Amino acid sequence: MRIDIWSDLICPWCWIGKRRFEQALISFPQRDQTEIVHHSLQLDPAMPTDRVVRQTDMLVATYGMTLAQARASQLALERTAATVGLEYHLADRTIGNTASAHQLVQLAGDRGVQDAVVEGLYRAHFTQQRSLFDHECLIGLAGEAGLDPDEAHRVLAEGTYADAVDADARQARALGATGVPFFVIDNRYGVSGAQPPEIFIEALSHAWADTHPAEERADEAMTHPA
Repeated sequence: MRIDIWSDLICPWCWIGKRRFEQALISFPQRDQTEIVHHSLQLDPAMPTDRVVRQTDMLVATYGMTLAQARASQLALERTAATVGLEYHLADRTIGNTASAHQLVQLAGDRGVQDAVVEGLYRAHFTQQRSLFDHECLIGLAGEAGLDPDEAHRVLAEGTYADAVDADARQARALGATGVPFFVIDNRYGVSGAQPPEIFIEALSHAWADTHPAEERADEAMTHPA
């Protein structure tokens, strides 16, 4: 069973949502029969590629927060991340255009190391204070996660996967996604946001039952014998 996940690498809820989904998957009996595919969906594809901004400044400018409110929001997110074992440091985080980073996620999908690359990029941004907006830094991160640095350099220089990144965004919009993270389970169940694990478990179970009704009836008979 395939699970498609749309996310942006600088969205704090996306890594939290990924970890909550993984917690749910641990409790899913058919987890070994699932395939996870990561897709690109930028929060702000129009963001300039030649500069970065402080996240707190963006919160103030976009949502009309005061600096104190912006920092309080970041602290709340840091505490939420900690509940699923993630370490966030948001106070001095900068954000920028993630198109190049998403190209590496696409490359990683073709090379069979997509989850490792996605995890490495999240960790670099939220925990290690490393840049996702500088090609040299991205190439180093790609190498650490299992990609060939020379190939990563070539992909970024040539924009090899730029069309694939755009195609992911179009597909997400066609499916009705209005934000990230966005999960589609077995092409039939959509889950928006970083939902609690029990929501993901319910969606996984329903999707599996729809395509394996005989197995579900057999499981019920074993659990509730006449």
